[in-house]
Amino acid sequence: MLPRRALALAVASLAAGPARAQAAWPARPVRLVVPFAPGGTTDVVGRIVAERLAARIGQPVVVENRPGAGATLGAQQVARAEPDGHTLVVSSSTSHGVSPALYPTIGYDALADFTHVAMIARSPSVLLVNPASPVRSLADFAAAARTAGEVRFAVAGIGTSSHLAGVRLAMALGVRTESIPYRGAGPALTDLIAGIVPAMLDSLPSAGPHVRAGALRALAVSGAERAPAFPDLPTLREGGLDVVSYAWFGISGPAGLPPAVTARLATEIRAVLRDAATRARLEELGGAPPDTTPEGYTAFIRDELDSFAPLVRAAGLRPQ
Repeated sequence: MLPRRALALAVASLAAGPARAQAAWPARPVRLVVPFAPGGTTDVVGRIVAERLAARIGQPVVVENRPGAGATLGAQQVARAEPDGHTLVVSSSTSHGVSPALYPTIGYDALADFTHVAMIARSPSVLLVNPASPVRSLADFAAAARTAGEVRFAVAGIGTSSHLAGVRLAMALGVRTESIPYRGAGPALTDLIAGIVPAMLDSLPSAGPHVRAGALRALAVSGAERAPAFPDLPTLREGGLDVVSYAWFGISGPAGLPPAVTARLATEIRAVLRDAATRARLEELGGAPPDTTPEGYTAFIRDELDSFAPLVRAAGLRPQ
């Protein structure tokens, strides 16, 4: 039999074991997968949060772009990763809302294969044209689309939030759509600025700087209300088009993330989003960060999955 003091030390050691394991996170740099090419909203928002989060947790948060297949390639990679909190993904309305309804086999379940931690931004889309375009207002755009019987616009990928916003817009106008898919908003914006494509709907965080610089002309936003960052831009509803659409972004890890790690991540992300400088930066870009819990973000994604599925079917969307 162990001496009483030795027994007490052994019990204390066992009790301290889980605490030491939990306190070890993060034990090394954290990898944050962005399932889109650099330059788009998912990338912009992800990098803002990654920089601030790294300062709080004392380890680098390394952004890794893994674009392709409607953001499903990067999401797949994280779903299969070790659930230790060192591999995360910027989940979004594309990877965890539209793509599960669009792709017959995506290699993951948007709910069962992930631990959803927090929403980090929610942003309307903005209708954009090249500054050289004769289309100078939403009324001009609507008239031109109805005359042509269609709208042609670049999209950050088939099934992205900007694509679905375009589908909703075309339905409201009563015209056909011709979508020109890219591997992310960054390349699509580059071609729009160059005049290679005629129009695009994109989230404000990635499009806003180009609008302010005069490289793109903004016609309207897809939110229920005007965007605080661009108060002079009308909503689509103000232009007589009953369209309200938002892109959303959050942080998720693989299923089975330890509760202590999930709680710590949620606490740190909440602190990042409450930081005045971070909040101002995101609001300046048009993406207002909400305050959600892991349970709240999971419930939100469940609701979005239910709402996107009928829209994808009604629009007859197919992967490309």
